[in-house]
Amino acid sequence: MFRFIQIALISVLAGWPLIGSAGTTVYIPLGAANRVIAVDAATHQITAQYTGVENPHGLVATPDGEYLVAGSLAETPAPAGASPDTPTSKLYLIHPEHGHVMLTIPVAGWSHHEAITPDGRYVISTHATRGEVSVLDLTNNQIVQRISTGSAPNYTLVTRDGKRAYVSNSGNGTLTEIDLKIWKSVRTLDAGPSPEHMVFAPDEQTIYVTNPRVGTVSAVAVASGKVVKTYQIGPDVHGLDIGDDGKTLFATSKKAETLVAVNTASGQIRSLSLAPAPYHLNTIPGTGMVYVSSRNKPVIWVIDQQSLQVTATIDLPGGEGHQMAIVAE
Repeated sequence: MFRFIQIALISVLAGWPLIGSAGTTVYIPLGAANRVIAVDAATHQITAQYTGVENPHGLVATPDGEYLVAGSLAETPAPAGASPDTPTSKLYLIHPEHGHVMLTIPVAGWSHHEAITPDGRYVISTHATRGEVSVLDLTNNQIVQRISTGSAPNYTLVTRDGKRAYVSNSGNGTLTEIDLKIWKSVRTLDAGPSPEHMVFAPDEQTIYVTNPRVGTVSAVAVASGKVVKTYQIGPDVHGLDIGDDGKTLFATSKKAETLVAVNTASGQIRSLSLAPAPYHLNTIPGTGMVYVSSRNKPVIWVIDQQSLQVTATIDLPGGEGHQMAIVAE
């Protein structure tokens, strides 16, 4: 049992209902609004808000849904001559049921995106300005590893068996493969120009990765470490996820203001105009829906995966939606 579970939890978020015991909840960090929200995926209604976080961007949930870990884009300048290990930012541990930030964990450098191991023990944060990832151990709430990657690490995927992690390095067109048993970088894979967001194919033998500078998504074969196929999406491609059918990629183009659906089996491409500036996205497993945020407007569009039509909108209390965490209960 994690040590932090033993900490007394006495502060309840006033004025907002607690999350129920059934259904799917989507947690969304709102960046400049300095909060994380919870959304009921059945009704697309905001059910809770968690404040006390500064500019949250990356977010993960523990597998049981009991805790959230949010990274921050905020960073305090280190004193002159300080060690590179000097903490300049924070991770935030949130307890959704009790409605508050339980504690903060110092970390060196602002965090872009987060990933969590399948056992819920380790949270991996990318630190673009440091060229590394950090590893938070939730059994003692300490950063226990810092692993060098390529230039400007952006996004991390962890395999279902918890043995490997892959980090996109937007500064040098590569992925770094990390052995999670020894916490070492063991291989470099090609990934196309400026790789950022990623998603596995269902068999985890292919990694799909966005290339914003050229408006594409690259398919990277894990075995060979090579790009085997490229899909044209549109300028400034950003969000990426895979549909419930396991073969449809959903990606956003901020500049073209479109959501693009690519059937990787047939090659069919569909698109939906979304304005302004469609941004982060997540498919919501088991619902047939895609949540898409806007870079320039506080809204989430709810889109049917099959019809590619907007079925609802969620008005946000400020900010913009970033890396979403989904908990099915």
